[in-house]
Amino acid sequence: MAGLVPLSSVDWPGKLVATVFVQGCPWRCTYCHNTGLLDCRAPGTRMFDDVLQLLERRRGLLDGVIFSGGEATRHPALPAAIAAVRAAGFDVGLHTGGGFPKRLAEIAPQLSWVGFDVKGQPADYPSVVGVPEIMGQRAWLALEALLDARRTPTVEARMTVYPGSHTRATILECARRALDLGVDAFALQEARTADGSRPYRPENADPDWDFDELAADVQALADTRIIIRAAKD
Repeated sequence: MAGLVPLSSVDWPGKLVATVFVQGCPWRCTYCHNTGLLDCRAPGTRMFDDVLQLLERRRGLLDGVIFSGGEATRHPALPAAIAAVRAAGFDVGLHTGGGFPKRLAEIAPQLSWVGFDVKGQPADYPSVVGVPEIMGQRAWLALEALLDARRTPTVEARMTVYPGSHTRATILECARRALDLGVDAFALQEARTADGSRPYRPENADPDWDFDELAADVQALADTRIIIRAAKD
C-alpha cells in the first residue's frame, strides 16, 4: 500500500469512503497526479491492517473503501483485500484503467462501484499513456467484461482530456462507445495541473475543441448519463 486517505467525499460519488492507494501503474499519463505511485518496485508505506483498523474506528461513518492507484488490479492480493473489506461490512469501489482484464473480471462481482478511466481509442494509447495499442484494446475488452459480469457494479466511465490529447471526433467516439456498451454514466473530465489549481495545458498544443463546447456536445449524447467535470482557472 502506497497510501491511505481516511475520509474522502470525492472518490466515490455520493459516498463517504476511505481511499487506498496501491503502488505501481502500467500507464504513463502526462497529467498524472500520482507519479510517486508509478514504480511497482517502490516499497509500500502502509500495511493493510491499517485499513481494517480504520474501518473499525469509522464504523457508522464510512460507507466503504475505494481501491485506487497506481493500478490496483495489477496486484494479486487485491481479491483477498476486497474480501476482507466486505467481510467487515463495507462496500468496495475501484478506480481502474482496465490494464488487467482477468483480475478485473474476477473481482467484479464483489464491487459496488467502478470508476473506469477511458484513455481514448486503442490507437491513442501510445501517444496518450505511453503503452502499445494492444494495451488499449485490452482496456476496452476489460470494460466489456466488467459490464458483462454476473453481478455488475455501477460503472462510471470517465475520460480525461487536455489540449492536444485527443481530437473532438475521438472524444465523441469514445463517449458513444462507452454509452453503447451500457455504462451507467460517462464523465468528461478536464485535466488539471498536479496541484489541482488550474487546467493542464501543454505548450504548443492546438486542440480542435473548446472544453465548454465539447462538454455541450458530449452532454447531448445522453443528457441524464453524462457528467462534466471542468477544471477551474
